[in-house]
Amino acid sequence: MRHFRNTAVLEEIRSLPSGAIHIKRVLWSGVLLSLGAVAIYFMQDQLRDVLQSGERLRTIRPIWFAVMLAAEVISFVCLWWLTRIVLPSVTWFVSATSQVVSNAVSRVIPGGAATGGAVYYRMLSVAGVPPTEAGGALAATSILTTAALVAIPAVAGFMALLGAPVPESLLPAAVAGGVLFLVLSAIGAAGMAFDRPLELVEAALDRLFGLVGRVLRRDWGVDRGLLRSERDRLVEVLGSRWPAAIAASAGKWAFDYLALIAALYGVGADPRLSLVLLAYAGAQVLAMIPITPGGFGFVEVGLYSLLVISGISAQDAGLAVVAYRLVSLWAPIVAGPFAYIAFIRRSHRLRPAIDGVEEPAAPERG
Repeated sequence: MRHFRNTAVLEEIRSLPSGAIHIKRVLWSGVLLSLGAVAIYFMQDQLRDVLQSGERLRTIRPIWFAVMLAAEVISFVCLWWLTRIVLPSVTWFVSATSQVVSNAVSRVIPGGAATGGAVYYRMLSVAGVPPTEAGGALAATSILTTAALVAIPAVAGFMALLGAPVPESLLPAAVAGGVLFLVLSAIGAAGMAFDRPLELVEAALDRLFGLVGRVLRRDWGVDRGLLRSERDRLVEVLGSRWPAAIAASAGKWAFDYLALIAALYGVGADPRLSLVLLAYAGAQVLAMIPITPGGFGFVEVGLYSLLVISGISAQDAGLAVVAYRLVSLWAPIVAGPFAYIAFIRRSHRLRPAIDGVEEPAAPERG
């Protein structure tokens, strides 16, 4: 497998220490925690309103929690499948445990994406995956899932053209997830097979960054050909497996979205799919804000506000957000330590290896 060059995430991972505590990272985490505390202070009233809805969780029928949990589990299975597509030699056990543990780490630590990526990288290496292949898998899965997330607003626009609110049955929710999956897959396939869609995206991003740059008096833009270059590297890594990788990436977001839809059904809301999908996309962007663990506070308040704007009552929106975050954020975090213990117990050599995996030497810089 070819290594992904010039990948910022991998460079950040390689800078992480193996064993000793890195003072700079500790200080940076402290800064992020301080910023997060300040942000939550200013959001405390709205956050309190959302969290107080948790007192009514018992009013949601257990069947809806089962549906939410099932959708979230399938969303994670899609990520495990994606890892196995990129690394066919990796077992389901290694794929699942490494992803669950790295996800938990990245959600617990502010700005933990790099640390979670390092855990994922090292666990794959410990399981026998060559370091360059582990790094390539991290880069490939990150690019594919992020690209699918970026495409979600376009899917919401397509669904808005359909325009109908959701009747009270599970069938339309299943259709909603199916539409999201199919459109995301189609967008991904078009990007893989043709240059023109990528050129249009590059042109749009270049105009957007140029506009923001002029406001901030910065010379910002997007290098033409960058997306095509990254696409070509993905195709080189995946070969004929790229359609399956696109499907796995789309499935990850489609089933997570279905968990939110199930939460809305569980509280008795009557959501409009296109508007809820826009709210969902906004919440996923907010989850990337690195100053609180898992975007805590930002996602709750942001998703609640966006759902209210979409026409859902404040009472229903607050309860649905709490239920959704319970299964999408806190349940996977709780599963992390159990996945780590299972991974450790699989072989007596795993614990010392995780503490001191020999990572590839960075190329010398002239």
